[in-house]
Parts: sequence; structure tokens; C-alpha cells
Amino acid sequence: MPQIFRPSADSIARVLLVSILVGPFVLIGIGYAVTQSPYITGQNITMKQPVPFSHAHHAGDLAIDCRYCHAGVEKSAFAGLPPTTTCMTCHSQLYTNEPMLAPVRQSLAERRPIHWQRVHRLPDYVYFDHSIHIAKGIGCTTCHGPVQTMPLMRQHETLTMGWCLSCHRDPTPYLRPENQVFNSDWKPAADQLKQGKKLLAHYLIDTKHLTDCSTCHR
Repeated sequence: MPQIFRPSADSIARVLLVSILVGPFVLIGIGYAVTQSPYITGQNITMKQPVPFSHAHHAGDLAIDCRYCHAGVEKSAFAGLPPTTTCMTCHSQLYTNEPMLAPVRQSLAERRPIHWQRVHRLPDYVYFDHSIHIAKGIGCTTCHGPVQTMPLMRQHETLTMGWCLSCHRDPTPYLRPENQVFNSDWKPAADQLKQGKKLLAHYLIDTKHLTDCSTCHR
């Protein structure tokens, strides 16, 4: 009787069966990896800006307080960007003819704002309020990373829902005393969990509702 299938047919059938079983899990894994990649999250990607503003120089070397440029951070949902007049407070006297600052001078002359590229961008369906985080002891560098070391600003964290929820479930590792919220060099204390629990009570933080959907999706 002639042989219908070749000897390799059994191996091919086994590979196909295994592929059918394993394939969906591989696709799910690839999909998850893509969603967590910088291509989607924007993490550690440096945006090209109209002016190469250096946080390392301004916030680091010169120790300029975050609130000098981001004036709305304590009272508004948005931290805000400085108007050109804020930049020119210094640069009308310093580096007045520096070529890289030409867009700043042009912005002032034409009374048009500089079109900065937004680095930390959340989806439109996410509500985030800077002021409440500041008021509850969350420092700038907790979310934005060590900006005082960044020559050009980049997104330090993933800003994914899971990343936010990890803090909302237990913010104690990140809570700071009020006088340390704007300290870029702040480091958690050795007994941070103990101190964090005290600060949790001090700031009247109720974690029971921090993970409610309506907290971030309104």
C-alpha cells in the first residue's frame, strides 16, 4: 500500500498543534511588551525643543526653585510653563546674544509664546491635578525623576495606569514633609515606611478611595 504522508508530516502536525496552543500566549506577551515599551509610554525619550533648556543647569547648578518657572503647580491642575518674560528676567542681562536663545528674544519681540513640546502627556480621559499631589506631600522628582541632572527634559517614569495605582494603593514610600516637597535632592529616610505612615495621617490621606475609578477618570 503506498504511503500517503511523508515521514515529516508527523513532525509538522506536532509543530502546528503546539503553535495553536502557544501562539495566543506569545501574541499576548508581544502585545504587552509593546504597550510597556518607550514607543507607547514615551519613557526616557528626549523631545526636541525650540530652545535646548537645561534643567541640569537651571534647577541643578543654579538651584532655581521649580515654582519660579512652574508657577501654577501649587494652586492649579497644571504646573504651567513660564512666559517669555520670566526667561528674560535673567536673559535680558545674561547671554543676551547667545544664538541658542534667539527664539526667546524673538518670542519677546513678537509677543508670541514659545511652542514647547510637551514631555509628560497623559491621555485625555485621565484627570491629573498637580496641586493636590503637592498639597499631600508628593514631590516633583517622585514623578518627574531627577530633573536637576537632566541636560534636556525627558519622561522618567512610564506614567501607566499600573504605575499610578501602585502609589495610590500605598503612597507611604513617597510622602515627604512639607518643607521637602520641592527639594530635588530629597531621599527617603531609612525608616521611610514609619515616617510615611505618620505623614499619611498628617496629610489626612484616605487610601480607601484613591483607587476608585472616578478619582482619575471623570
